[in-house]
Order: sequence, then structure tokens, then C-alpha cells
Amino acid sequence: MLVSSSHIPYWLQVLLTEKFYNACIIHEEAKKNEKNVYCLDCCISLCPHCLPPHRSHRLLQIRRYVYHDVIRLDDAGKLFDCTAVQSYTTNSAKVVFLNQRPQTRNFRGSGNFCSTCDRSLQDPYQYCSLSCKINYLLRTTGGLSGYLYECNYLPLPDSDDGLMTPDSVLEPAGSNRTSSGSGGFGGVDCRTLACTATTEIVRKKRSGGSAYRPACRPACSPVSEISASLMNRRKGTPQRAPLY
Repeated sequence: MLVSSSHIPYWLQVLLTEKFYNACIIHEEAKKNEKNVYCLDCCISLCPHCLPPHRSHRLLQIRRYVYHDVIRLDDAGKLFDCTAVQSYTTNSAKVVFLNQRPQTRNFRGSGNFCSTCDRSLQDPYQYCSLSCKINYLLRTTGGLSGYLYECNYLPLPDSDDGLMTPDSVLEPAGSNRTSSGSGGFGGVDCRTLACTATTEIVRKKRSGGSAYRPACRPACSPVSEISASLMNRRKGTPQRAPLY
């Protein structure tokens, strides 16, 4: 929570209190309708389908990192002095948290900690999020003078992929492989091929035809060769042992 909202510009106050990644009520029937864009001129959150009327406005893309709202450090640096705010890397881009994250337990040992919420930080950072730095400045200096930057142009990234919410379901490892038991033969495993070859051999033997030998057999079907050799094996003429 902000210490005092009277000393904060309205666009920043809304940015730090807005709930992002909720479904857009206007486009509730559309796919990818989560609100992950913030319009600084209108002070509202938008979904990708709401963007056309706001293309000429200052737009800030909101991302998610460990289930919390973040913005790119490059974008945040155009609006606010982000010095000493710890950044993280996700999707090859540095990001900073908008708000402080809840802590599961209060523990303060030796090390570096956030000046507002006592969260453990890496050196030489002093704040875990933008709101923590803003709260600290409001408590110590009484305002944000000298820390806010004038930004008249803030476009969205060229790629529209970043506007869509990333899927929360991870792709299984080795997903480019065929399904279990397929053996790389379009869903038919080697055991099925071997059984088919053996059945054809028996059918040929019963009908009096020549022994079946597949013209083209898979490299992983030695079972069919063994079965064929067993079927073709015949008893030789018995020979009497020599008499001495």
C-alpha cells in the first residue's frame, strides 16, 4: 500500500493499484482477453482487443514473473528513477516488480534487505519493487520530485506476441518425440510389426506357399527374422549310427 497517494501522480497511483491479468469485461467472449496493457493517458488497463483506439497513446506492457506483475526495466526507466531497485531477467529482458510481494515468513538475518519490506536482496540493491522505493521516498523526503521523468512517447513492442498471456502449462520434455510405444513408426511399434510378419509366415506355410520373407523390414525388427528362421527349420533325415 502507498503511504500517501496525494503526492503521487494519478497515472502512477492507478498503475500501482490496478489489477492486471483479469478478463476484460468488454471482450469476455474473446480469446486472449486478459488485461495486460496499461494506458498512461487514459489511466486504464486494456486487453489486446481494446488497443486500436489507444494506439497513439502511451502504452505500457505488463508482464508476469513468478505470478506477479512486472514491467521491463527499459520502460520503467523512462517514467521513474529505478536506481537501486532489484531487477530480474525473464525472456531475455530485465524486469522490475511493480509492487512488493507477500512474504511467507518474517526472517531477518545478515545480508542485504529491502528498505521498506525487509525482503532479502542482492547487493547493491535497496528496494525489491517500484512501490517499495516510492513508499521509502514518501516517508523520507515527502514527495517524488526529481524521481519522475517526463515521457511523451511510449509505444508497445513491435512484436504482438508479448501482448498475449503466456501459457501457464509447460510443454513436457521431449514433446517432439512420437507417442509412447510408437518406436518412431507413426504409432506402430516394433512388436506389432514382428507379430504381423509372423502371422503372414504361418498363413503362407498353411496354404502351401513359399516361406514369406518381407521385402522391406524395419531396422528394429529382429523378432521377425528369428520367427522366420524357426518356421523354415525342418527335421533332416535321421541317420543311423555306424556299426562297428
